[in-house]
Amino acid sequence: MRPATDPPAAVSFAEALRFWFKLGLISFGGPAGQIAIMHTELVERRRWISERRFLHALNFCMVLPGPEAQQLATYIGWLMHRGRGGVAAGALFVLPSLLLLIGLSWVYVAFGQVPLVAGVFFGLKPAVVALVVHAVHRIGSRALKNRWLWAIAAAAFVAIFGFDIPFPAIVIAAALIGHFGGKWAPQYFALGGGHGAAASGYGPALIDDDTPTPAHALFSRARLARVLVFGFALWAVPMALLLARFGADGTLTQMGTFFTKAALLTFGGAYSVLPYVVQGAVVQHHWLSGVQMIDGLALGETTPGPLIIVVAFVGFVGGWLHQALGPQALFLGGALAATVATYFTFLPSFVFILAGGPLVETTHGNLKFTAPLTAITAAVVGVILNLALFFAYHVLWPQGLGGPFGVVSALITAAAALALFRYRVGVIPLLGACAVAGLIATLVVPLR
Repeated sequence: MRPATDPPAAVSFAEALRFWFKLGLISFGGPAGQIAIMHTELVERRRWISERRFLHALNFCMVLPGPEAQQLATYIGWLMHRGRGGVAAGALFVLPSLLLLIGLSWVYVAFGQVPLVAGVFFGLKPAVVALVVHAVHRIGSRALKNRWLWAIAAAAFVAIFGFDIPFPAIVIAAALIGHFGGKWAPQYFALGGGHGAAASGYGPALIDDDTPTPAHALFSRARLARVLVFGFALWAVPMALLLARFGADGTLTQMGTFFTKAALLTFGGAYSVLPYVVQGAVVQHHWLSGVQMIDGLALGETTPGPLIIVVAFVGFVGGWLHQALGPQALFLGGALAATVATYFTFLPSFVFILAGGPLVETTHGNLKFTAPLTAITAAVVGVILNLALFFAYHVLWPQGLGGPFGVVSALITAAAALALFRYRVGVIPLLGACAVAGLIATLVVPLR
């Protein structure tokens, strides 16, 4: 056995591929769980990267819009094996959940009215309400450190709930407040804490604190230009093909445009962009209903990978219901729409890492969070609270306020919230228990 005083042997690209594929299969638990898995595997057990370099990369990914855990995998893969390593790590982080969600989405739209399936989703919907409320509490307790940030969160909630202000406008306004607030009152807009100091005791790493930046990770303007041009081409060519085949009003074309915008607005994790997805997919484009959106989030919670992969469900249902490839190819239309939604959502993340990584590698230990990000995170708390109320309305009054109150759904919601807040039950056990409860409830009281 290699002593802890020696660094590990060089890692081949094939060995790294096997790990990234395994990570894509086991990455449950949301970004916190996924980052914890990567820390355990890459920093503690395999020692592919030191904790300080790991946290440095994580800080950069936290500043970016997009799923930070997937971006962190992309960053480490790129640092180890150039561009192909980054693309492979990021893609394998998403691919298993995409394929799984396409299959689950097909079961949902094809057999959702079967009593067994309907009963399971009857129990999952209240669990989603509790999960979103828990997310509000979790993010708010971390982000709202003073009265100014509380005020931003409250203003964001009023803006989207009372005045239906679009989510992008709220993000821009919060960023401006943070920008000027950071100048005038920096003590209120400075991010504290971080992810903790680097621990010791794991032994030397393959990419250690003092390991020189590899040649491919050195910053150059020419390389940055190449990445940006290539990244734009990867967006523009598929978009041009969609425009040529389906026109500007085609379902798939609109999905490509919409999810590109969504990808640039996911500051603060998946829950922050869900209100924007709901506004666009449910209210504006009518790709699916509010109830179906809740079901999709439940499926997203049960699969590995980043939670924002729920866009694959949105794409599949929208492609199926709008017959993206015609009435004779409903499954293919749904699968293609799910792929389009996923592709345009995750493409910017790869470009951000491959373009910004070399610049970050020149600033070890100096990367700082910005005041605009602090304000955006505070605003996200208010926006997610609105999302919780949106979901609760559809679950507790499924036929509208004029219809009956869902007593059973309310009881399941309360029990799920108690399990999360009091007993810290994991997401997968919680969803399993709620699914069983919903199935039992529908056997005793048939669904209306």
